[in-house]
Amino acid sequence: MSRHPSLSGLRLVLGGNVFGWTADSDTSFEILDAFYEAGGRMVDTAEVYSAWVPGHTGGESEKVIGAWMKARGVRKDMRIATKTGYGMEHGDLNPATLGARLAGSLERLQTDYVDLYYAHRDDPKTPQDEVVAGFSALIAAGKVREAGASNFTEDRLRSAIAAAKAQGVPGFTVLQNQYNLLERGDYDVSYQNCCVVNDIAMLPFFGLASGYLTGKYRKPADFERYVRGDRVRKYHDGHGPALLTVMDRIAKECEATVAQVALAWLLDQPGVAAPIASATTADQLDELVEAIDIELMPEQLLQLSKAVPQE
Repeated sequence: MSRHPSLSGLRLVLGGNVFGWTADSDTSFEILDAFYEAGGRMVDTAEVYSAWVPGHTGGESEKVIGAWMKARGVRKDMRIATKTGYGMEHGDLNPATLGARLAGSLERLQTDYVDLYYAHRDDPKTPQDEVVAGFSALIAAGKVREAGASNFTEDRLRSAIAAAKAQGVPGFTVLQNQYNLLERGDYDVSYQNCCVVNDIAMLPFFGLASGYLTGKYRKPADFERYVRGDRVRKYHDGHGPALLTVMDRIAKECEATVAQVALAWLLDQPGVAAPIASATTADQLDELVEAIDIELMPEQLLQLSKAVPQE
């Protein structure tokens, strides 16, 4: 896979969903500083982060990132990805709406362009040739460097690729779907091949399965201690414990943590350019960054892949 301009730097994308939510402004700045110092250059956010929190309206994460870039004077060094079209009415990827929503993100990020602008989810109401035209117009205007698709099925991404080729304009160059050792249905073997053939970089979200693959959820009481406890309880009731047993052993063999093993596995998968991972402390970030240097043996990769049965 070729190196996309938006993917330069450390093979880790810092997830910004926690900024302004479980990480306050000061903590977020500490995490961003640590990421920058470690060589990290790409941060992922969305206009909807963190609208799910009572009293929030969305855009809180973008505001934190924008304030940090301005305070540190590092905008030119960073690769910023944001998204639009999640949680709103279908039709929100039409060209007029795209431009208006981007303007809001740019204001909050305190910049005049984003390196990567995603369709946060598919929009079946708007014809894909219009969606493609809308994104390509933003690229032509210099407000967006690349366009990406998130939460798209393979068929819909193929359709978008075809629409871009028919118009002779830039199409989606990045995919962001859920993908981890426990959840592989949104990026199966067929989808992997599609992305590799079409030179589309995969930047998977929930690479640590909302925190379950850090190993911090081991017993029922653990799910009560964390914000995402209810979300990951299903893994504990399914294949999660068996997978963690395998991961614990491999982590010991590699002198690594469970989270590092999960990310190292992701980095070895076809089409994956870099995983997206969030941290709520600078210490957590250090652990994630160190995962980049871990090399799993072929038999370890196979053991991990087989630990959770796939349909």
